[in-house]
Amino acid sequence: MPYTSFWRLADFMDGSLRAGRLLFAIAMVLFGFEFFLFVTGTSGPLPGPPWSRGVLFPDWLACAGFIFAGVSIAMGKMARLVATFLGVVLLLFVVGRYMQVWLSRLHDPGPWTVVFEILAMVGGAWVLAAGFPADEKISYPRGSFVFQLAIVGRFLIAISFVVFAVQHFMYAQFVASLIPAWIPARLFLAYFTGVAFIAAAISIATGIVLRLAGVLLGTMFFLWVLLLHVPRVASAPRNGDEVTSLLVALAISGVGFALAGASGNRPEGHEA
Repeated sequence: MPYTSFWRLADFMDGSLRAGRLLFAIAMVLFGFEFFLFVTGTSGPLPGPPWSRGVLFPDWLACAGFIFAGVSIAMGKMARLVATFLGVVLLLFVVGRYMQVWLSRLHDPGPWTVVFEILAMVGGAWVLAAGFPADEKISYPRGSFVFQLAIVGRFLIAISFVVFAVQHFMYAQFVASLIPAWIPARLFLAYFTGVAFIAAAISIATGIVLRLAGVLLGTMFFLWVLLLHVPRVASAPRNGDEVTSLLVALAISGVGFALAGASGNRPEGHEA
């Protein structure tokens, strides 16, 4: 019986990791296609917040980088290195592009959302990186460093969810207005989501019931993708802001499942 339970747990963690990787990877690839539409002048939904666009060469780099990162993570090829580097690049982007704006507009909820959506994805990329095996053909930093970075990533995710929770409490009426009209008790759901974010942040930061929190978090964001974002995109398919919001939710859904699957990871006993 103990062996059966062990294998069931191992299968669960492996399945959660694979689901998280796939959802996160799909979001990255589609971010890349949004930039492709912009740089080629093709009609379609263009990158919206949290991304910026307008300078051709960096936008080509974003296009290629997101697609390459997504394919690498989905296929598991050079994935530890790519996911680690993706997190670093996203962190540099948010510091260079938005940090000054955020600090100068602390009473504006927009920059808060943008900054912490990206930081949640930074943390997610580093958590994903630690879940991939090392490729012996590639020179990595010390194996323990990857896991230390994943711990930093967990705290970035936790802090981001605290910010999202506060926003749900402060702007509950606005959040409720985004929920489809056919769903009852919309204001209650807005407050409940804020409470769920706080609970998830505590679990992620402390590691307590992290598997359960990760699964619930990933499921919640995935339901938002289906019930909230897909209908909004369907009603305005060329609206890049709506499409990008859907992809952010999809990426964070992947982060939740990755947290659940990676909750048992420990540093390797040898250097990668």
